[in-house]
Amino acid sequence: MSFVADLRVVLRGRDFRRLFGTRLVSQFSDGIFQFGVTGFAFFSPENQTTALEVAVGLAVLLLPYSVLGPFVGVFIDRWSRRQILVVAPFIRGVLLLVAAGLVVADVPDPLFYGAALLVLGVNRFFLAALGASLPHVVPPERLIAANAVTPTSGTVATFIGAGLGFLLREIFGGGDFGVALLLATSGVVFTLSALVARTMDRRLLGPWSDPDLPQARQALRNVVTGLIDGARHLVRHRVAAATMGAMATHRFLFGMSTALGIILYRYYFADGDAETALRGVGLVVVGAGIGTALAVVITPYTTDWFGIERWVQIAMAGAGVLTAALVLPFQEWGLPVAGFVLGVAGQSVKICADTTVQRDVEDIYRGRAFSLYDMLFNGMYVLAAAVSAVILPADGKSYAAVVIISVGYPAAALVYRMITTASRAEVV
Repeated sequence: MSFVADLRVVLRGRDFRRLFGTRLVSQFSDGIFQFGVTGFAFFSPENQTTALEVAVGLAVLLLPYSVLGPFVGVFIDRWSRRQILVVAPFIRGVLLLVAAGLVVADVPDPLFYGAALLVLGVNRFFLAALGASLPHVVPPERLIAANAVTPTSGTVATFIGAGLGFLLREIFGGGDFGVALLLATSGVVFTLSALVARTMDRRLLGPWSDPDLPQARQALRNVVTGLIDGARHLVRHRVAAATMGAMATHRFLFGMSTALGIILYRYYFADGDAETALRGVGLVVVGAGIGTALAVVITPYTTDWFGIERWVQIAMAGAGVLTAALVLPFQEWGLPVAGFVLGVAGQSVKICADTTVQRDVEDIYRGRAFSLYDMLFNGMYVLAAAVSAVILPADGKSYAAVVIISVGYPAAALVYRMITTASRAEVV
């Protein structure tokens, strides 16, 4: 089914619409927040952003999802999920007001980043509760359709929120007071998601009482062993593991592209003018958003024509070739187009990876497989930013970085082809 058809099917359920509305409002707020933090960390007129600071900023934005991700399920399976969706937005709203106050007070950056980490930690619980609640609001036969539309719709809402953040920054200004207003606005909008969640019955989203459920301390210890078991199971399902590996490779190369683009716009194209640089990066984000949306539309058809494995290879190889053609001239116009290309390729690979893991991994291991998936998805991006901090020059113009990105995609496609071909041969 297409995205539109899936969305039309699941929206028939009243409880799903309420949970879906909670997600859209919260992720719209995320877009405002992420834009505010990005502007403060990378494009503040008072700061001279370096590649190392870009790495630190991206780590703050993503590490809570990598580190906390596998462990939050222990608590999501014990606390009322509806109450998490009601209470977490208020906690996050307070933390955002604290973060806004820290910006206005011009405290050292580590204090602000600490507040941002707390905000994102609370958000990780919120998003996990949303995911765990989904089976309670849609019948089993519609769960696949619901899983197909909710993350994508949330991503689109985040992009829209980032767009509003850009407009608000133009109104509020790029100084500390403007950033503080953005953070406060995000907090107010996020709190609205609690009002949507309150329309659901307290018992609707579970979890149901289970006397055999282990104590939280024992469950936390089991998470680590469970991840190891999940990794071993994935190794025995090499197509799923290879597709997840392709996704992880994309995230690493995309992370390098992000760091490269930020430094290029900040110093090479805009010659240090923070506002001009931010507008340029905004165009790249728009390009990536359009590419992501297009991938959602075309991937169901391309995978029907080529098959999942061949489409992953085409997307990865095409991303490398086009990135080289668009970025190596180091012309400003090439980066938004490259963002579009990587948006199409990245979302295509992610959809294929999601589908392959759901298709090939046994149900009893599926949750652990997706925990590993989330860790790779965010961790590889942060690792890429760290590598970029080492290799990028002050103005960002690095032929070496572009070559790594351009060669990395086709090389990953080739390795993926070798693994999947060998796996099919063994089955035959």
